Amino acid sequence: MSKNKKDIKEEQQDQPVKDQIEDVIDEAIDEVENDENGKDNEGETPELTEEEKLKEDLQKEKDKFLRLFAEFENYKRRTSKERLELFKTANQEVMTAMLPVLDDFDRALNELRKSGDENLVHGVELIHNKFKETLTSKGLEPMNVEEGDAFDSEIHEAITQIPAPKDKLKGKIVDVVERGYKLGERIIRFPKVVTGK
Repeated sequence: MSKNKKDIKEEQQDQPVKDQIEDVIDEAIDEVENDENGKDNEGETPELTEEEKLKEDLQKEKDKFLRLFAEFENYKRRTSKERLELFKTANQEVMTAMLPVLDDFDRALNELRKSGDENLVHGVELIHNKFKETLTSKGLEPMNVEEGDAFDSEIHEAITQIPAPKDKLKGKIVDVVERGYKLGERIIRFPKVVTGK
């Protein structure tokens, strides 16, 4: 009984690289042997000369080689793409753990600005900026979501819905409760927003 491609891919992801390559080669060989057995059983091939048999065998071997080569190239391309993606998001766990600290810094700065102590505000701003620059250099990007933007459930997380203060805010974002962040192209924290109804 043959397995569908989805089952094979799921099994391949759980196997080491060497086992995956061997499985692909075995499948290609089985496929070619099944093709050969199908022709023999039909009995359609007339008696061939020795030279024609050799040419046919050579063609089958070339075909088998090309299939194996194509499968291996696809495998290499897929694994290198997965490896690049892994390198881009390798520090996702650390970044996710640092986001609450960044939020606390933002809140602390807002409260310090209310106090009016410029020296204290300036010192904390320097530390805050250095922290943000360090995270940005590692690939962290804030998502720019503002009041009045259209709500998209793919990239926003609605925590509540309130009556829209203006007609133009119906079905749109009224307030951003928590800023969202991306690491490379992947969203690691969705922005939490309030929408208008």
